[in-house]
Amino acid sequence: MKTAIATASYAGDFERCKLLCETLDAHVTGFTKHYLLVESQDVGLFRQLENAHRVVVDEGDLLPSWLKAWPDPLSRGKRRIWFAPRILPLRGWHVQQMRRIALAAHVDDDAIFYADSDVAFLRPFDVATLWRGENLRLLRHDDALLRPVPGDQLIWSANAGALLGIDPSQKSPHDYIGTLIAWRRDALLSMCKRIETVHHAHWVEVMGRVRRFSECMIYGRYADEILGGKGHFHDGKDLCRVYWFAPAPTDEQFRAFVAEMKPEQVAIGMQSFIGVDTGHIRKLIGC
Repeated sequence: MKTAIATASYAGDFERCKLLCETLDAHVTGFTKHYLLVESQDVGLFRQLENAHRVVVDEGDLLPSWLKAWPDPLSRGKRRIWFAPRILPLRGWHVQQMRRIALAAHVDDDAIFYADSDVAFLRPFDVATLWRGENLRLLRHDDALLRPVPGDQLIWSANAGALLGIDPSQKSPHDYIGTLIAWRRDALLSMCKRIETVHHAHWVEVMGRVRRFSECMIYGRYADEILGGKGHFHDGKDLCRVYWFAPAPTDEQFRAFVAEMKPEQVAIGMQSFIGVDTGHIRKLIGC
């Protein structure tokens, strides 16, 4: 089974993405290509990360031409905002999710393994281990939504059901969100087709009307509730240990964080908003 790796990124995350690429090249095997999915204006910057197995993909080649990015006046042009008829204004994190889904229509791999820009691989990882025969690993935290959860997970799950045309009374108890996850290409394509059939509009437009969504929740509910789990096996273990909250860790705290990685964890993620210097992380992990 062929598996590609994909990372949706932007100029502000370039140094983090560069570290991801360096550690991925050092530790990860068993994949066909690593695709960097970026906005048109960032293509030139990210081209320097290309190599024999890494390719930069322009957002304009993935998403409909009617979805346009503009400088966000509320940030004095430092950030971008995406507009189109019949959708709500979208931020970068919305469009990055859409790129991840849209890539399926442009590759011929059996699956796509997603790694965020703020991830660094510290241990060997063979992408082939995501497969059990013809079944792909689906990250699922069983019954996690039955307990108190932070943020918008319950809203994202409900909106995923609405996008997929699932009866609102059929609530999912599971959380599918993770940092290193894999999706089947054929499931992504049929998922998009279902959204368009249910709502009689392009799937990007339908998601853009909702705005509060998680691509992980959409795919997870589709795989389990529409496909009945076909082509997947469940695993509740996170492959990446993530440092979520500010302030940034001290050197001692960082080393302890790495030392406490579980056996199945092959990478760490340092959320960009906590203010960790990427160059310092590079030194601490010896990259």
